[in-house]
This record gives sequence, C-alpha cells and structure tokens, in this order.
Amino acid sequence: QVQLVESGGGLVQAGGSLSVSCAASGLTFSTYIMAWFRQAPGKEREFVAAINRIGGTTSYADSVKGRFTISRHNAKNTVYLEMNSLKPEDTAVYYCAASRGWVVTSDPLQYNYWGQGTQVTVSS
Repeated sequence: QVQLVESGGGLVQAGGSLSVSCAASGLTFSTYIMAWFRQAPGKEREFVAAINRIGGTTSYADSVKGRFTISRHNAKNTVYLEMNSLKPEDTAVYYCAASRGWVVTSDPLQYNYWGQGTQVTVSS
C-alpha cells in the first residue's frame, strides 16, 4: 500500500532553519505531484508548497515564499522542505501529500495520499 512517512521535525528558535523530508513507498513516485501542507492547533490545514513530477515547477504559499524551498529526489522517492528564517507562526504539524493530477495545485482535495505528519515548533 502507499505510504508517505515524514521525518525531520523538531524544535527550533525563531530565525533558525529546519528541514523535513517525506519518504514515499508503494507508488511510482516520479508520476506524482508532491506537496507540503501544515496544520496549526485550532486552524485548518493550509497549503505550504508543491512541486511537479520532475521538479521543474514549484508553487509556494505567500506566507513562506522566499523562506521555504521544496525539492524532490525521484531516485530516492523523497520530497524535502527546507525552512529558513522560521517564525513562531510556522509552528504546525507538517504533512506531505501526493497527487495523481497533472498540474501543481494548492487544493488539498486534489491530493490522493497523505502522510501522518511531523511536528515543527518554532519558539520565540
């Protein structure tokens, strides 16, 4: 079965950096658009970043543009999110997601598979 397993979350001070990764199995990774979403306590899940099948096209939420970078390594079936200049408002559970669709999208309904999430906490 399809599994998406996130790792790399943790506690970091404001202004610091952290990278999270998501290892996929049970699917042909290179044929899926991949994305990161996040959910803070008491808030709805929100789009963070997405990347197309070959990594040539990316999309970011305005709140993270210029600070976060999404990338993928198809031979390793892994997608990454590098987070710099972290802010307390970036605190959330970060989820990776996979879409069979044809275009990069921020719509969570277009994503077919989800990981269990990894906690990122940014202290002030």
